[in-house]
Amino acid sequence: MPLQKLSTFIDAICRFVICNDSSLHGQTVIFNPDFFVEKLRHEKPEVFTELVVSNITRLIDLPGTELAQLMGEEDPKLPGGTGSASTFFRSLMSLKRKEKGVVFGSPLTEEGIAQVSQLIEYLHKQLRMEGLFRVPGNSVRQQILKDALNSGADIDLESGEFHANDVASLLKMFLGELPEPLLTHKHFLAHLKIADLMQFDDKGNKTSTPHKERQIEALQLLFLILPMPNRNLLKLLLDLLYQTARKQDKNKMSAHNLALMFAPHILWPRNVTAGDLQQNITKLNDGVAFMIKHSQKLFKAPAYVRECARLQYLGSRAHASKDDLDLPPSPGSKELQPLRTQKRSRLEPSQQEETQQRTEAALKELFRHVRNMPDSAKKQQLVRQFQKHPGTLTPGPLVLTPPAQRRTRSRSFSGLIKRRMLGNPLVGERTSRDSSPDWERASNENICLLQRPESPATHGSRLRLKLSEGRREDSRKHQQAHASSTKESSI
Repeated sequence: MPLQKLSTFIDAICRFVICNDSSLHGQTVIFNPDFFVEKLRHEKPEVFTELVVSNITRLIDLPGTELAQLMGEEDPKLPGGTGSASTFFRSLMSLKRKEKGVVFGSPLTEEGIAQVSQLIEYLHKQLRMEGLFRVPGNSVRQQILKDALNSGADIDLESGEFHANDVASLLKMFLGELPEPLLTHKHFLAHLKIADLMQFDDKGNKTSTPHKERQIEALQLLFLILPMPNRNLLKLLLDLLYQTARKQDKNKMSAHNLALMFAPHILWPRNVTAGDLQQNITKLNDGVAFMIKHSQKLFKAPAYVRECARLQYLGSRAHASKDDLDLPPSPGSKELQPLRTQKRSRLEPSQQEETQQRTEAALKELFRHVRNMPDSAKKQQLVRQFQKHPGTLTPGPLVLTPPAQRRTRSRSFSGLIKRRMLGNPLVGERTSRDSSPDWERASNENICLLQRPESPATHGSRLRLKLSEGRREDSRKHQQAHASSTKESSI
């Protein structure tokens, strides 16, 4: 097993969360990292919008008027031509959109998305078709297919009655006949600002190199405040175009070519011509190509938005719903510990035992891999990862590292001095090698005893002891002198 995968798997095991739903026992649970983000969008839309827009303005400069347009407080000011040709074109397009059907020409609804998704699903199977979305289809067959979709009927596109180019052209027609572009009019100026996000050099000067990370982050935030039907269809469409561009060696349609086909339908303001956009047309086309290339990242909320949304609920709620288990807790978070304990306690004993056995077997297998690795810094790092999560280890024969022999703590130095001077026996034997408050208190008392000044009574006793010793010494000397004089007189 490669080291990187092994390390990732160890982290996954150490953050194991048990689901208490017996109906899901033995099944794979799909985690939704944006669960709290979507919950905040539906339950507290004002808080959600303020959170997202405040971070958008941190990335791009939106003056008061442009910010009001983004929030929908003012009508967006869009480019428009003044020539007679432009006026005629806009009038023609307006008349075309007035012929509203159930799906085509109507505001975007979930019903319309359900009908159009049939086209998208079919086109996923035709990605090798050369010139897909560029070669026009047959107008008669397109009208038949359009009428069928407007009637709400399910269509058998596999029957061979319709060509892939018919379906691709009809998808573009549906997007072009929407009352406003899929990315909405009020977001138009924000997309222009995102296209201008460039990197800076060491001297702080703006370069011509796009700042891809900031552009992705800004698009993630902007897509969060799209109307839900627009966001859902945009995700389906960009995923189709992304998969089409991956097969460009067969269909000859790169992300840039696809952007030229779809930018007028999903991003350009309605009733405008290429002349109306002038300097911005290249910027808009490149922006759509960027969306196609990075579409797999654009529909995920940034990590800080997820965390803010999660704290909105976990910070003020005692009991969490069952769906909360679909979210892995953030590293080091202790907020879900009581909830997790409560969930485990509701499991049947047999389920608990079976889950514990599986987890223990997986841990043992992982440790075997680590133990058989040659000694290296990576091996030590993996071993430390096991030791960081002692709560996941279960009692058994699995021992990661032999416990180091702990040195027996020596008795306090002050106590040894006391026993040497006063001749006292040991106060008591310790019952544990670990230090205890009683032992520390005894040591402190010994120190205080050595440092405490002598009382007057003790000092007097010592003086009397010295006087008596002096008298005995004088008496002994007197006796020795008397004995010596007696001996000399006898001689």
